[in-house]
Amino acid sequence: MPEDALRSVSEMLDVPLSEVYSVATFFTSFSLQPRKRPILVCTGTACHVRGAGRILEEIKRRVEGSEELKEEFSVQTVHCLGACALAPVVVVDGEYYGRMSIGKVGELFPQEVAK
Repeated sequence: MPEDALRSVSEMLDVPLSEVYSVATFFTSFSLQPRKRPILVCTGTACHVRGAGRILEEIKRRVEGSEELKEEFSVQTVHCLGACALAPVVVVDGEYYGRMSIGKVGELFPQEVAK
């Protein structure tokens, strides 16, 4: 979050900037610095029983094995994405990839570095 955004929130809510800053630095879903593109892997019950752990490991293997992917993406787990009927689910740039499988992991990455 840029400083001007924090100041705007402070003014709009009429709370001290220090309180807005406290919230922005407390929750891991917020960041003061630009982040890498997140790959969110659901590890909720439905996704877990349908192989999310193996999919997570394959995504990590590919990202950690490529300098280009390591610079561009961060791999994160979430407890539920609310799309249990599509389990297992992975989200990249807000796009949901349902019924994910190890064989489909390559679809998440740019073609030139998918392998």
